[in-house]
Amino acid sequence: MACFLVPTTEAVIAGVSAKRAKKSEGKHVTKEGRIPFSVKLGWLFRMSALGSALLMFEHVWHGEVVPFFPFLTNAANPESRAEMFHEMATTGVLMAGLITLVWIGMLTVVHFIETSEESKVTD
Repeated sequence: MACFLVPTTEAVIAGVSAKRAKKSEGKHVTKEGRIPFSVKLGWLFRMSALGSALLMFEHVWHGEVVPFFPFLTNAANPESRAEMFHEMATTGVLMAGLITLVWIGMLTVVHFIETSEESKVTD
């Protein structure tokens, strides 16, 4: 129904944060061989945005999202609105959390690669 709105919100927040981080990184020098944090936030943005786009397509395919107001078929009916918000709070939050956990895993792997590269350079 509307579970894709939660990862979409995460994508918007990550995108805005990446832009702000890139602007502030321009003032600071990053270590050579390190990936700037704005690029890493860009990964989260892309993961969330593409996942949300796929989910939105699936919901459009099944007729749950329509091209006229209120756009979500369950938003028109007050009884089904509660079900829609419940799905957003459970499924949507779970999907956004899973995307974030995968991103944190990616950051962990990148951190270990960057530190191993630094230790090779200093040896």
